[in-house]
Amino acid sequence: MALIVQKYGGTSVADPDRMRAVAENIAFTKRHGNDVVVVPSAMGKSTDNLIKLANDVSKTQPGRELDMLITTGERISMALLCMALADLGIEAKSFTGSQAGIITDTVHTKAKILEVKGDRVREALADGKVCVVAGFQGISTDKEITSLGRGGSDTTAVALAAALNADACEIYTDVTGVFTADPRIVPQARKLVHVNFDEMLEMAGAGSKVLALRSVEFARNHNVPIHVRSAFTWEHGTWVTSQEPNMEDPIISGVVTDMSEAKVTVVAVPDRPGISAALFEPLAAANVNVDMIVQNTSHDGTTDISFTMPKADKGTAEAIVARWPPRSVPRGSSTMPTSPRSAWSVPA
Repeated sequence: MALIVQKYGGTSVADPDRMRAVAENIAFTKRHGNDVVVVPSAMGKSTDNLIKLANDVSKTQPGRELDMLITTGERISMALLCMALADLGIEAKSFTGSQAGIITDTVHTKAKILEVKGDRVREALADGKVCVVAGFQGISTDKEITSLGRGGSDTTAVALAAALNADACEIYTDVTGVFTADPRIVPQARKLVHVNFDEMLEMAGAGSKVLALRSVEFARNHNVPIHVRSAFTWEHGTWVTSQEPNMEDPIISGVVTDMSEAKVTVVAVPDRPGISAALFEPLAAANVNVDMIVQNTSHDGTTDISFTMPKADKGTAEAIVARWPPRSVPRGSSTMPTSPRSAWSVPA
């Protein structure tokens, strides 16, 4: 008997018909002699709608309250999925992240998993039940509800698979696997049968949206095999494992694009030791994921520093850069810098 963790993305459980189809696949897996743990995302665009609602109501949005709001979508999915399974004669039990023992740090909206206890999940599995665990969330060491950030349900599924010593972690999404390029852009892109962890890390870090980067890191660190599959065709997809490529396999596995990155340029930075650290340490402390950093050649004791980051972190990064000397303002705004030595640039 195998233990399989299945994660279903938002499009996979977007409406009642999709929810019932997912329940049937879970029932199929269970009736073939497997223990099953399921991690559903929020239905469709539920999380985006909750964030929009928060933006319409408030500009402040304390992190604790935002997490309390946006983690409700997954709790709705887990309860509905258990109801759909009950109709099929499958005993299922739902758990929030805190009930499943997913312990995180104290950073709201981008928490990191510290430990997965999973005692209640193991007890339910021993009783023959399907366990449905809300993705994207946990409970902090301060006993507060936290969310794991975008792609958090992938991370939840892999973390549970590692903690429970699962035989595989199946990630069901709206694509049939990992492709050599985005098939919406490159129609002749082909599906890869197998990708190793290092290749998948490179692709996820460069912009591939098939798997969240953190989930791939977790899977590599704990050697959890991932099977990326479609929840619409149910066909076999792409395996992501520790298997190394053959010696004559092609060096390039795929080409990815990322339209969610923003570029920040700070000009006329004093060229002296420690000045960059004074910028990037506060960004790191605020969990702004800085990707690429480029520093130009120094002229007259100053240089320009550019870096890329997710567009979603623009507000946080802008506030930090604005407090950092030399003072920076948005390039192209009606307010000019008090000093001509600095500017802000975030291309669309």
